[in-house]
Amino acid sequence: MEIGAYSFGDTPRGLDGSLGSTAEATANLFEAIVHADEAGLDYFGVGEHHLPQLPVSSPGTLVAAAAAATSRIILSSSVSVLSTDDPVRIYQQFATTDAIAPGRVEIVAGRGSTGESFPLFGYALADYDRLYAEKFELLLAINASSDGQVNWSGTVRTPLTDGLFVVPRPHNGSLPIWLGSGGSAPSSVRAGQLGVPVTYGIIGGRPSEFSRLAEIYRQTTRQSGHPETRAKVAAGTWGLVAATTKEAQDRFYPGWLRVREEMGAPRGWPQGVAGTEQGGIRRHGKPPRGLSCRRPRQRGGTNSRPQPPHRPHAPLTAGRYRWTAARAVHRAPHAAGNGGQTPRRPPARSPMNRDFR
Repeated sequence: MEIGAYSFGDTPRGLDGSLGSTAEATANLFEAIVHADEAGLDYFGVGEHHLPQLPVSSPGTLVAAAAAATSRIILSSSVSVLSTDDPVRIYQQFATTDAIAPGRVEIVAGRGSTGESFPLFGYALADYDRLYAEKFELLLAINASSDGQVNWSGTVRTPLTDGLFVVPRPHNGSLPIWLGSGGSAPSSVRAGQLGVPVTYGIIGGRPSEFSRLAEIYRQTTRQSGHPETRAKVAAGTWGLVAATTKEAQDRFYPGWLRVREEMGAPRGWPQGVAGTEQGGIRRHGKPPRGLSCRRPRQRGGTNSRPQPPHRPHAPLTAGRYRWTAARAVHRAPHAAGNGGQTPRRPPARSPMNRDFR
């Protein structure tokens, strides 16, 4: 079991709601990653966006900086928007970072949930799926190469032929590459057909509803002839560390509601009080658990971290997954055998809790 966090690098706001400095947002995120490593979290992912309120436009650069300042935490994009970037450059950047932090670097490649990178880099949204499908194929081909030479051709970029090398190569020969999805059944099927792990970014809806997508993915993986060990599921959702439930609600809700309105309007999400109910949180009820699952890579020794209890709505097997939460983990369930209780960890505070956009 592994516990971690991911962030989009939220720009802090003033008391009047105005956005602060994007440079400060980037520095805050760097501090949060270093703090997460010192606090003992297992994983930190950095999500790519190109917006004033979400200014982390180059996750590979921030991951590289964090790799030099940390010692044990796994670092990843979450996601790299592959559709509007070059798979060769993404791979080279993360493989370079892997030389600095051997075995601690991963790539989560997605299509992007906001559309700003397409006009920014000169791509058409009409090519949304074709760009991603071909570039993900190329990224996997690069990763599978034993010597760095890749033969590949497609419609979205010039072909790669013998005599061209993608270097450096990762310390262990290849990098863990995950397919990132915001909750799409076709993406779940694609990941299963390719035999790659999948990670779900849950920014709307109830986390329990994503168990159906995870089962579609696992079933497709089996039907495609891939071994069960390759069927790894990750997910991340909102979370906040606080001493009490009430404090967590009071601190979490205003920023969460603002984010939901900003991100939900272009996506057609319900707004207002009814919308917040559908979005998975009630102002005077329980906060969202904010925990989700990711199967860890094999490591030496016995994994002694707390295990999640079984939940009927999500077919999980204790001990098989890495649990992650957006911004921060607010609760860590203990292993079975504690009488069904779910004690909290000691309250923790970190730069990850400063602001929710």
